[in-house]
Amino acid sequence: MADFQYAQARTGAQTGDMATDAGLRKFMLGVYNKLALGILLAGALAYFGVTFEPLRQVVFGEPFGSSPMFMVVQWGPVVLLLGSMFLMKNPSPLASGILYWAIVALMGLGLGVWVMMAESGTGFSTRGGIGMTTTYVTIAKAFLITASAFGALSLFGYTTKRDMSGIGSFAIMALWGVVALSLLNIFLPASSTMEWIIMGAVFALSAVLIAVETQQLKNGYYAFGGDARSLAVMTNWGALNFFISFINMFRIVLMFLSSRE
Repeated sequence: MADFQYAQARTGAQTGDMATDAGLRKFMLGVYNKLALGILLAGALAYFGVTFEPLRQVVFGEPFGSSPMFMVVQWGPVVLLLGSMFLMKNPSPLASGILYWAIVALMGLGLGVWVMMAESGTGFSTRGGIGMTTTYVTIAKAFLITASAFGALSLFGYTTKRDMSGIGSFAIMALWGVVALSLLNIFLPASSTMEWIIMGAVFALSAVLIAVETQQLKNGYYAFGGDARSLAVMTNWGALNFFISFINMFRIVLMFLSSRE
């Protein structure tokens, strides 16, 4: 599936005035609509995963986080993304759609940790000692900040004339490097400074990737123009990339606003 994404950037055919192309606007609107539905579903699952007791017991258990399903929620998205890189070289609209909604569901349930804090008024500390408490007002502020940043970054990616494919390739490699560092950090001495550095890097790289992905989708629309199957896969893949970047940024903004440091 990753090969499909990079094929868009390499072909990069641009014809006509893309800013006024009705077909392109319709395609991009389809991606944004799917992203919006994904965010809505994730928010609903985060809320009901905590407040609906039967679902809470299955996903989180009692005490909170003791259910085996909680490990699936935590690590499932990473496993699915890694698996898609090897198993989805030529993805179909159905397969890419299932991948999208599966990751949306798992990441949405994972956000239930924040709902639990807002509901109970309790807090938690990260391994590095960063203390967190939050409320629904704080969650709403973090969402508005993230949505505003996403809109500005995507608009930049849509309108810029600069080719960002090289920046995108570097950002992808750097992001996987940060993920590897995060896993390695589990075995290193706990450090709140290292946690903030990692979160800052993820935020910056996610912001870059939003602009890059917007440009790749725009270029890919013309490269695969008329191929309904490829455009359907691009819609799913674009929405997935946007969703992951959005949630990454949202979590980090929320952690910053909720930090007691």
